[in-house]
Amino acid sequence: MTTSLPLPVPLPPPLPLTWLYVPGDRPDVVAKALHAGADAVIVDLEDAVAPDRKEYARSATAELLSDPQPPPVPVHVRVNALESPLADADLRAIAPLPGVAGLRLPKVASRADVIRVAERAAPADGGSPTLHALVESALGLEHAFAIATAHPALRGLSLGEADLRADLGVREDAGLDWARSRVVVAARAAGLAPPGQSVYPDTRDLDGLAASCARGRALGFLGRGAIHPRQLPVIEQAYLPTAEEIERAEEITKAAATDEGALALPDGRFVDRAVVEGAQRILTLAQRLR
Repeated sequence: MTTSLPLPVPLPPPLPLTWLYVPGDRPDVVAKALHAGADAVIVDLEDAVAPDRKEYARSATAELLSDPQPPPVPVHVRVNALESPLADADLRAIAPLPGVAGLRLPKVASRADVIRVAERAAPADGGSPTLHALVESALGLEHAFAIATAHPALRGLSLGEADLRADLGVREDAGLDWARSRVVVAARAAGLAPPGQSVYPDTRDLDGLAASCARGRALGFLGRGAIHPRQLPVIEQAYLPTAEEIERAEEITKAAATDEGALALPDGRFVDRAVVEGAQRILTLAQRLR
């Protein structure tokens, strides 16, 4: 018995590949970042802001996102660590604002963390803002799937590698590969989009960034956070399909459209449902090249 192949369907909009982090206490930098070419901007109220600038960062960000006119790209806000009183103040000030596309939750360690934020951030008329959990500890990593399935408002899961590296005592980059794969698997099992990679800290080492992105793509990540606009084109290029990949994907989807069972292409490659779905994902990303 053959397994019917999925026929090609209209492709969904491509997922974002670049997220540019900017400090919340620099509203001038935030304003520039909105036009820097990233798919989304993340205003950081946590690690990028000194303790004596936290309140100013919150008020400046709230003022920016209070404008009913939507920003040119989606804006997410990374709030302070969830166990901190600052996080409650951040949620009260930021969650209801019209310019907020989502909230980034640092140092999430359990399912309960996500539920607590979703309940606090829910507007009076129901629903809640989009949430994205950052796993940054061994405990959070162990609970990755529970976190990923904690609440319908959670739409993304990713690693915070600097904190995780310190928590695990990892010295070599390869020491994080298991953790990376764990998060990729948890996100997929929960039906979430593939995670984006954690930021690459050396803003001048673009060759190193490209190599790191290639490794991340091989592990199943899609896109990456950036801390400087010069990193954006490198990340995008690394995650876009090559001309050869696009050609192969088009060949596969055309073959699937004319044959309802598993088949072999003229060059001997075997095509089944999983291969066709992978080809469709490539063609979705290829829309960015048009």
